[in-house]
Amino acid sequence: MTPPVGSDAVAGTSAAPAVPRLLVLTDHTLVPPGSSLVDTVAAAVAGGARGVVLREKDLPRAERAALAAQLAAVLAPVAGVLLVASDPTIPADGVHLAAGDPMPTGDRRPALVGRSCHTVEEVRAAAAAGCDYATLSPVFASRSKPGYGPAVAVGQLGLAQASVPIPVVALGGIGPGEARALHAVGHRHAAVLGAVMEAADPAGTVADVLAALDGATLQEAT
Repeated sequence: MTPPVGSDAVAGTSAAPAVPRLLVLTDHTLVPPGSSLVDTVAAAVAGGARGVVLREKDLPRAERAALAAQLAAVLAPVAGVLLVASDPTIPADGVHLAAGDPMPTGDRRPALVGRSCHTVEEVRAAAAAGCDYATLSPVFASRSKPGYGPAVAVGQLGLAQASVPIPVVALGGIGPGEARALHAVGHRHAAVLGAVMEAADPAGTVADVLAALDGATLQEAT
C-alpha cells in the first residue's frame, strides 16, 4: 500500500501518507443481502474511493486482520490507504482512533493516525497530540447511528479546519446532497458510511459524492 497522489489526497504531517479527501467507513451489518463487505468496498474503490477505514469491532481480531488483508489487496492497485479502527497492531497504512483511544507511540505508531472528534476543541487536541487528520461528527443526522448527536453546525467545520494544520474530515449522514452542502461552505473532506454500505450501487454513490464535493450537480455527475 502506498499513499495516493493527485487531487484526491491532502497531506497530513510530512512523514505520513496523504489523507484521501473521501474516507469510506465500513460496517458489514449494513451490507445488502447477496453482497459482502469486500465486494462493497471494491465497488466503492471502483467509484473513486481511495481511503477506507475498517471498523468491524464486533469481530475477533483474527477476522479483522484477515479482512484488512483483503481490503489492502483491493486498495493496492489504486495506491489507496487502509486504516483500521482502534487497533494499531493490525497491518495497515494507519489507525483511526476513537475519541477515548490512547495515542499509539514508538513502534506501535503507524504511519497515519486519525481520531474521531465531536467538537472543535477535540479537533485541536487531536492535532496537538500529533494526529494526521481528525473526523468531526456528526455533521448531519447519522444514517448508521440514528439519534446520535446533536449534529455539529456545518459552519463549525470551517472553524475547526482554520484552527489546525491537519485535514478535518466531515462525518455523519453524508451522501451526495450533503456533500454539495459541504462544497457550498468550502469544505472538501468527507467520510461516508451508511450511504455507501447500504447502497445498491456503491460505485455510483461514491462517484456522486466525489463529484458533489467538487461542486457538480447530480445531473452533471451522472
